[in-house]
Amino acid sequence: MKIAGVVVWYNPTNDDKKNIYSYLESLDKLYIFDNSSKKNDFKLDKKIEYIFAGENEGIAKALNVTAKKAIEDGYEWLLTMDQDTVFENEKLEKLKKFIDKKEANVAIICPWLETKLKIEKSKQELDYPLDVMTSGNLLNLAIYKKIGGFLEELFIDGVDMEFCLRLKKHGFKIKRVNSISIKHNLGNITYKNFLKKSLLCMNHNYVRYYYRVRNYHYIHDLYYDIEPEYCKNIIKFRAMIWCIVFYEKDKYRKLRAVYEGYKDYKKGIKGKYYH
Repeated sequence: MKIAGVVVWYNPTNDDKKNIYSYLESLDKLYIFDNSSKKNDFKLDKKIEYIFAGENEGIAKALNVTAKKAIEDGYEWLLTMDQDTVFENEKLEKLKKFIDKKEANVAIICPWLETKLKIEKSKQELDYPLDVMTSGNLLNLAIYKKIGGFLEELFIDGVDMEFCLRLKKHGFKIKRVNSISIKHNLGNITYKNFLKKSLLCMNHNYVRYYYRVRNYHYIHDLYYDIEPEYCKNIIKFRAMIWCIVFYEKDKYRKLRAVYEGYKDYKKGIKGKYYH
């Protein structure tokens, strides 16, 4: 089975550029969607199609443009990758073996992502989570087409979450292969002890906090009917605000971005953050 892949770049480092060669051999084609303001130099392989946006158009648009290209080029599955993630060819080859055409309702096949998050790994080889992060996923393009692609109005944060919830709403599943794992960088996350509780501090820049607050409220409204507890939890931002106030830098801009994110949500504003 021929499989394409996409990696979304935004001001990639030299190491980020090299990461594509960890999985390129196992793909028939790789689309690089570059959201940087300047073109990036790298060794262009015959398998690679380089798409230069000229500005940051967001993760959702990048995935939609390349998914549609993959469909036009005759591919049935698309590997979606973050620029800073390595996926060794031998591991990807193993993951590809879990594609089963008889499983018509499986939309995503993914490995276990090793991160700094304190999440217990399932002892079962296969499980079916509600949502997964975008990097390292084999995406069923027929199902992608059926449910309408990624929501570009969200721009970045929550794009993967919304897509996964929409899959469930339409009766599709995510299959995770826990015997295959890859390392995924979530940035400078830390855990802090606060009033005898462990707080997860994301240490995002202020722009990411804007999207996080705004987009999670939109997702809450869209999917509360199918996952009420999940949707209640994603808009609980008290711990995040405590982290910003007590442990993170650039407090003023981050708190202002949290406020602006909520204000814009109430106004129905979507798309790129221009404040």
